[in-house]
Amino acid sequence: MSFPVDTGDKQEYPLATTRVGRKKWWVGAIAVLLTGFGVYAGYMFLGHGTRAVAQGPAFQPKFPVVAVAAKTGDIHTYITGLGTVTALNAVTVHTRVDGEIVKVLFKEGEIVKTGALLVEIDPRPYEAALLQAEGQLARDKALLENARLDLKRYETLAAQDSIPMQTKDTQISLVHQYEGTVKYDQGLVDIAKLNLVYSHITSPLTGRIGLRLVDPGNIVHTTDTTGIAVITQEQPITVIFPIPEDSLQSVLKKLKAGEKLQVEAFDREQKQKVATGRLLTADNQIDTTTGTVKLKALFTNEDGSLFPNQFVNARVLMETMVGVTMVPSAAVQRSPKGTYVYLVKEEDQTVTVRWVKIGAVEGDSVSIAEGLSPPERVVVEGAERLKEGSKVEMQTPGADSSGKASR
Repeated sequence: MSFPVDTGDKQEYPLATTRVGRKKWWVGAIAVLLTGFGVYAGYMFLGHGTRAVAQGPAFQPKFPVVAVAAKTGDIHTYITGLGTVTALNAVTVHTRVDGEIVKVLFKEGEIVKTGALLVEIDPRPYEAALLQAEGQLARDKALLENARLDLKRYETLAAQDSIPMQTKDTQISLVHQYEGTVKYDQGLVDIAKLNLVYSHITSPLTGRIGLRLVDPGNIVHTTDTTGIAVITQEQPITVIFPIPEDSLQSVLKKLKAGEKLQVEAFDREQKQKVATGRLLTADNQIDTTTGTVKLKALFTNEDGSLFPNQFVNARVLMETMVGVTMVPSAAVQRSPKGTYVYLVKEEDQTVTVRWVKIGAVEGDSVSIAEGLSPPERVVVEGAERLKEGSKVEMQTPGADSSGKASR
């Protein structure tokens, strides 16, 4: 029992307040202990449960992949370069006499034969010059003949001592003079005939003629620089392409041995073969700015697939390796340690890493020098998610991850 304390205004009960505070403290302590026990029990329960799950059997997914078997075949080694198609012969047709163009007898872009008449220049001035030269020649020939007859008479009279020897010698000189004049006249006749021939311009070779550079009615001169037309020989035709200087000796060795090296020309994308020819020769010096040397190949070009100044990808067949192990290039994986493939183990449908040594590459195929032999199967699609021991599920080429063929 507590007694009130007189404070003047209020009456307080300090003893009762102290006991109530002590009860609240004990109640709080018990609550804290119960809460801690619950947390500990939950932790222990969840921890043991997690360990139980971790110690249970692991689930290993199957990765869809496409695999192919290694095979034995032949593979070729090439030296390649970006080349330019070059006409074997190219001629700019010029006039060799001055005059007016009266006829153009070719069609632009057509194939012209050697000796075909292309352009006719007005021949009348040259016909007149020829006629004049022939007349001069006939006159001087008559003078020469008369001088020779006189010489025979003088020789007879000189033998009879009827005329001075000086008269005979003078006549001999006159005959020689007329002989020289006749030769000079014959030269003028030949020049006039040649100019008349030159007034008819013919093709110097068989090839494709380009666009007309001068129209009919124009006056052309021998000093003109543009010419009348350009003719390019396309059958046969050549391709000039550079190769690295390090490859030159192997090429020269085969050329010196008399081997006929095959050269193939492909389009810009290197997908379609345009033509097949043979290597002619190599240039006589190396380009120091690029470290390359030019090769020249000859193509028959019977179908006209190669065109002058066309860009092509040329490659020289250097060697054919027979009976090597081959796989698609997509099967080869690379790492800092080297090259490897994912080999499919048939017994449990898992993959293992197989380190390999690769050889020559041709198109989408690569030769395997060491580490693989037919008919072992390697992964060509889906290798990006694999690791040692991964389980795989075989798919057909072009199928998606669900195994359905993609459209």
